[in-house]
Parts: sequence; structure tokens; C-alpha cells
Amino acid sequence: MFHASDRVLVAIMNNRRDFEIARDEGWYRIPQKHAPPSTTEAAVLAFYFTKAFGDEKWSIRWYAPVRGHELSRRRHLLPDEPDHPRADDPYYKLQLGPLMKLEQPIFSLRWRRITFIETSWDRFAAAEEINELYASGADGLFVTLKDAGFYPERELLVREGNVEYVVDMAIPCQDGTVVIAVGDRPAPADALRDPNLKAVRRAVENLGGPTPPQLVPRF
Repeated sequence: MFHASDRVLVAIMNNRRDFEIARDEGWYRIPQKHAPPSTTEAAVLAFYFTKAFGDEKWSIRWYAPVRGHELSRRRHLLPDEPDHPRADDPYYKLQLGPLMKLEQPIFSLRWRRITFIETSWDRFAAAEEINELYASGADGLFVTLKDAGFYPERELLVREGNVEYVVDMAIPCQDGTVVIAVGDRPAPADALRDPNLKAVRRAVENLGGPTPPQLVPRF
């Protein structure tokens, strides 16, 4: 149905009303000012459930083909909320085909803040957990650290003072977080740059060892 290189956009689904709109009316809205680059190119839209979905939280379970898109004001999309503070803001309205359920959900092993994830169909179809959806020059190191039992988080937001960074990888530990940067990507001053497994292991041990995932990994 889809090709390996087809673009997949994973969007946050944080309330049941929006899920019902996607399921029953066949559309989903994204604020134009926050829309990721692949919004108008995505062949597939998938939904990451937040805590509003109870036992299904922190997971991707549903996706749909994208049939088209258009720009519309929020007030036209949701006419029952004319006084909403963003009523006149432009939104992309993604027109969706029927929702389809994954045979195996894609889980986040820990709670983390996610906005959008841009990935490809081949990664989406093979992923067992959220971090496997990301693609970057850190792929090889990610696999090495995952196999070593560290379960790093990819594309994680971290702060240093008043500055925020989205880093290649981070390993939550008992006494802090080991931050890993690949290449010249901006990162906190104490980030490990292009480390090997030995350097990561030493840094993790210095912070009391890794914090285990909140969900049991299935791989």
C-alpha cells in the first residue's frame, strides 16, 4: 500500500474529541506556525496517544493515509468554538482515509515530551519503540547503546541554564542525564561528543547507573 520512502508524520493526539474527528470525519488539524516541513508531503499520518488515553498512553496505535490538505481558519474547522483565542489562526486540515490499527503498538519506553516525528514508512512499519522512528547520523551509536542495555532517548529536549537543546541522544541516569552529541550539533557544554561505548559506560556509571525504562522493552 505504501512505499518504503513514503513520508510518515507522527502527531500528538491528546484528547478523545480530536481522535473521534479523525476517525469519524476524516481530518486532523495542525497549526500552520507549528507545522513541521513534511506536513504537506506526508503520505501517512499516525497518532501518538498521551495520558488522556489511559492504558493506551505513550504509544502509537493508529494511522491513516493522507488524501490531501488545505489551509483553513480554526473557526471554520471548529465552528462551535468561535471565541477561541486562536480562532483566526490558519491551520492545515489534513484529509484522511480510514484509520488503520497497528498489529503491534509502537511504545515510548519512558514519558517524554513529543511534538511531531517525521519518519519514513519503512522505519514506521519496522519500529517497536518510538526512538526507532528517528533517522540521523546517530543511528549506529543508538543501536550499539540499545544493545548494551542503556535504552537511550533520541531527539530529546534538554536544558542548560536558560538554553534549550534537542540532542541526538540522552541516557537518563539515577543522578542526572548523560547527553550525547554527534558531529557539530549544538548541545550542552558537558555533552559527550561522538563517544565510543566505553566512554558512555563510564559516564553512565559516574551518574549512578541508568534509570530503567518505565515500560518493559519487547526487543
